Amino acid sequence: MYAPDNATHLPDVGREPPSPRQVETVVIALRMLADPTRLRILWHLAGAEYDVASLTAELGASRPAVSQHLGKLRLAGLVTVRRDGRRAVYSARGGHVRRMVAEVLWAADHQLTGAADHE
Repeated sequence: MYAPDNATHLPDVGREPPSPRQVETVVIALRMLADPTRLRILWHLAGAEYDVASLTAELGASRPAVSQHLGKLRLAGLVTVRRDGRRAVYSARGGHVRRMVAEVLWAADHQLTGAADHE
């Protein structure tokens, strides 16, 4: 449930506390992950590109809801969009977003299973 004391796998963020801008950016990203639909969207986008219709089918959610969530994720800088003809195709914005999604899901899995942190 808690991060290990020897978190050597984490990047060195230095001895300075995070700037107010960094804190606000993190808070925005975590708010985006706090919504179940957006977390599920990001999980899908971390593995492949999807258009709205494909995500709608995967999630079993309405097209307008998926579109609104994608818009919020895009504004938060967590997803990118590219045009493929008339389709808008979405993906996670870089490895840092994919790692963040993987890390929060890994933490949840370990909390649910009671697995210890032995890395």
